[in-house]
Amino acid sequence: MAKKSKIAKNDKRREIVARYAERRAELKEIVRRPSSTDAERAAARRELERQPRDASATRVRNRDSVDGRPRGYLRTFGLSRVNLRDQAHKGFLPGVRKSSW
Repeated sequence: MAKKSKIAKNDKRREIVARYAERRAELKEIVRRPSSTDAERAAARRELERQPRDASATRVRNRDSVDGRPRGYLRTFGLSRVNLRDQAHKGFLPGVRKSSW
């Protein structure tokens, strides 16, 4: 089980990312576009740098939806490897079965 404070901090980051997502996309498009002038690019870069660090989507950590475990996360299920195995054995994941050969 992950610390409650880490889970809460990650949730707060998700909110901040969502709040700034549209403006960040606009600024990044200005920087990327070849038709932008150097002054426009510089202004866009400055504004991007002034935004909070947590406004970047790469700051959000994928965590297990059951207990918040940050490592061994499987995107398909939204679970960590530990909880995936446990729930698959208990039959909570339809269509998932333990392989043996």
